[in-house]
Amino acid sequence: MEVDNADTAVVFIDPQNDVLSKKGANWGVLGASVTENGTVENMVKIFEAAKAKDYLVFISPHYFFPTDYEGWKFNGPLESDEFHTNTFARAGALDLTGFEGSGADWLDRFKPYIEDGKTIVVSPHKVFGPQTNDLVLQLRKRRVQKVILGGMLANMCVESHLRELLEQGFEVAVIKDATAGPRHPVLGDGYQAALINYNFLAHAVWTTAEAVERMR
Repeated sequence: MEVDNADTAVVFIDPQNDVLSKKGANWGVLGASVTENGTVENMVKIFEAAKAKDYLVFISPHYFFPTDYEGWKFNGPLESDEFHTNTFARAGALDLTGFEGSGADWLDRFKPYIEDGKTIVVSPHKVFGPQTNDLVLQLRKRRVQKVILGGMLANMCVESHLRELLEQGFEVAVIKDATAGPRHPVLGDGYQAALINYNFLAHAVWTTAEAVERMR
């Protein structure tokens, strides 16, 4: 897979405090994987390379609003846990009260790149994949054909975005150390599960160093 800023974009999933900060609601199950992979540092390197080499950057965030908590009648196990811990919680779709520094906010290290007036923040996905937001539309409107993919969580939202982008006809390279996954004593190691599927599904699976080298 060859990438070029004329037809390739970086897409980061959920670069938010609740899944990447030591103070986040999910650090207990994610912290070991995030730390071992150097996930935050590697995402910064991809951000820096993308900005320096004029690649478009897209953010696909995860938000829950009070109407979700109050109105949803059923949830899967991870959704139920997210609701229980108030992960990605916001005051409302049109309300940023309490957002700054919250679990739903961007990690501080990412803010200079995300809030530069050039990064495209799409509407929130509501379960795991981009079927519930406008990521694909925003990519196609800019004639993006290839995606460099990273973010959180490896086996949930990142893998779901990978699968849908493939079905939509995009070429996708996953950056395996710019993501991380949960470790659960019963459910298993989500990161290792994701790596297996990345290798079966993606057009390329690169390290951060390999991705930066290939970004022209």
